[in-house]
Amino acid sequence: MAHNFEYYTPTRIIFGRNTEDKVADLIKRYGGSRVLLHYGGQSAIKSGLIDRVKKSLDDAGLFHVELGGVVPNPQLSKVRTGVGLGNLNQIDFVLAVGGGSVIDSSKAIACALAELEVFDVWDLYDHKRKPTACLPIGVILTIAAAGSEMSDSSVITNDETNTKRGCHSSLFRPKFAIMNPELTFTLPDYQTACGCVDIMMHTMERYFTNGGNMEITDNIAEGLMRTVMRHAKILVTDPINYESRAEIMWASSLSHNGLTGCGNGGNDFASHSLEHELSGMFGVAHGAGLAAIWGSWARYVYKDCLPRFKKFALNVMQVEDAGSDEEIALKGIEAVENFYREIKMPTSLKELGIEPTDSQLVEMAHRCAVAVGGSRGSAKKLFEEDMLKIYQSANGIN
Repeated sequence: MAHNFEYYTPTRIIFGRNTEDKVADLIKRYGGSRVLLHYGGQSAIKSGLIDRVKKSLDDAGLFHVELGGVVPNPQLSKVRTGVGLGNLNQIDFVLAVGGGSVIDSSKAIACALAELEVFDVWDLYDHKRKPTACLPIGVILTIAAAGSEMSDSSVITNDETNTKRGCHSSLFRPKFAIMNPELTFTLPDYQTACGCVDIMMHTMERYFTNGGNMEITDNIAEGLMRTVMRHAKILVTDPINYESRAEIMWASSLSHNGLTGCGNGGNDFASHSLEHELSGMFGVAHGAGLAAIWGSWARYVYKDCLPRFKKFALNVMQVEDAGSDEEIALKGIEAVENFYREIKMPTSLKELGIEPTDSQLVEMAHRCAVAVGGSRGSAKKLFEEDMLKIYQSANGIN
């Protein structure tokens, strides 16, 4: 059954080799004159990308200040620094050079700078306040993973409380995203694999629903997931394969801009909520955390969403159509975990490198339930006790 939906994707995509050279003209097109250049660690500096961007801005006569040091699971303290720097320099445009963490941090900064009223930016993520304005944001993407370059979402970690929360608003969607696959050539293998898991999961969260689905949306989603898996495997042995980098980069954007959920009767996103507590408490890489928790989630919920799990097993994981529906679904789950292992991703918390105590598992389940307002999920609605059982399973407790 096709459900009513709205699909809004205003972000201009500039894709291909050397497209970062167009950044200054694009900023001017969207009214920018005083730019906050926001980026992550040393890789963008060492590669020379930041210097090239700064030269482009200088040559175009664009004022700019820079703020680097964004870490995975971007921190509230850095956002607050960016807000202060932006106010001091009357910034009117935020340019994110990096991946999802940098883009999410940029969205938070841009929103706080655009608001007429002074407020604590964490109020947006603690759901005490809704975004009402946002400075224009541009992106030079260097990591294919989060899809934040076309999404309406931003996730920030409060580094005072180790609480990770998300905020959604169409105001957050960047004006443009420059996507040169060559900028991802130097990513560490682990980071590439984490990104591929995150891309898959953004579509899987929209796929495993009980509310009804459109055939065309399913076909797009299934094709995207098959493509990501194929090229993720190629990148394990050939990390500078331009075609595979390009496929993964474009899939990242399409997986989280809403396309793979159009007409569905809701989204699941329980795995994401469960993982947010993992990375909030232990600082693990988001994609790896998703891989570590997904199999336990899937085995806990699949009976309540059996037709979708069977369809996924046959059409995406391409398992043999033999046995009962339940047997086929379980083979599909096992095939996903085998894929994770093939790209050197974990399938349990121990493989992730953490061994939470019983009390930490209880705390994460409680935090997760509070964060989602008591329950989350479409494949199966999960409450706090369900969340705890999934954490326990992922931790090797039957």
